[in-house]
Amino acid sequence: MEERNKTLGEFIIENQNAFQYSSGELSRIINSIRLAAKVVNYKVNKAGLVDIVGAAGEQNIQGEDQQKLDVYANDVFIQTLINREIVCGIASEENDDFITVEGSDKSHNNKYVVLMDPLDGSSNIDVNVSVGTIFSVYRRVTPIGTPVTIEDFLQPGINQVAAGYVIYGTSTMLVYTTGHGVNGFTLNPAIGTFYLSHPNMQFSKDGNIYSINEGNYVHFPQGVKDYIKYCQLEEEDRPYTSRYIGSLVSDIHRNMIKGGIYIYPTSSKAPKGKLRLLYECNPMAFIVEQAGGKASDGFGSIMEIMPTELHQRVPFFCGSYNMVEKAEDFMQKAKLSKY
Repeated sequence: MEERNKTLGEFIIENQNAFQYSSGELSRIINSIRLAAKVVNYKVNKAGLVDIVGAAGEQNIQGEDQQKLDVYANDVFIQTLINREIVCGIASEENDDFITVEGSDKSHNNKYVVLMDPLDGSSNIDVNVSVGTIFSVYRRVTPIGTPVTIEDFLQPGINQVAAGYVIYGTSTMLVYTTGHGVNGFTLNPAIGTFYLSHPNMQFSKDGNIYSINEGNYVHFPQGVKDYIKYCQLEEEDRPYTSRYIGSLVSDIHRNMIKGGIYIYPTSSKAPKGKLRLLYECNPMAFIVEQAGGKASDGFGSIMEIMPTELHQRVPFFCGSYNMVEKAEDFMQKAKLSKY
């Protein structure tokens, strides 16, 4: 079969044996996410026509205003995963605590937990900017047959068995990895099927795009300020192009295709950073590194951080390998110059 005509379902079946634990559950989790993504995509594409745009009137655990679509997407993904009875626990950026899934037989025999940001960038929905879903899958660490505990969710990113994102843009794409490279599938809305459109996605080692909210420049640490100045210098292959959408999925997706670096650092306004380690940074880091890129907190690997809380925030640098290395150099030099 020609690669570009392959459906997501066919790809999952063909590659199931490559999973570390080939019992079928991981394939079924990806299939569940595919189904939920199609439902959310339908709603996102109707956002200008129905009463789904705007604030829901509540705040999430981070104190951010929840959008109606946030709540809707959260419910769809959670219910789809629960109904299929394939996970033992779910943690969402939109929920204060994790959800224990016991199964209809109350056996707690399922082996995987899913962590997700159900609708990343939702503050952009009313201006028709691309939004996305981010997900991460871990094998539980507590004994099978017992209810999940916080320990099952507070795992370092290197333990991920799968991660991916869905981007609801000019076309809807599902991009994911199970540790054997990164593949992208585009939805054909006429028949509701995802087709393999971007096999073996790769970051170029170098790029010429830097993505950061420069409006916060005055609040950034010195190393980040120095790196931005470096990007803007007119020498060698620079200045680089500045491109920032403000939707994490969209910014990283563009940089993976075109080559670039994405940075959301600490700042005097957000001293720990803004992005969440478990719902955004770890899954994106897994994808980026499986595509030949690099992901860092500015000084070391994102995926080796041992989480201490569900909604932990960290600074995030990711993208083309050499660009992230250079940004780390500037961070290290600025740190040393303090002493």
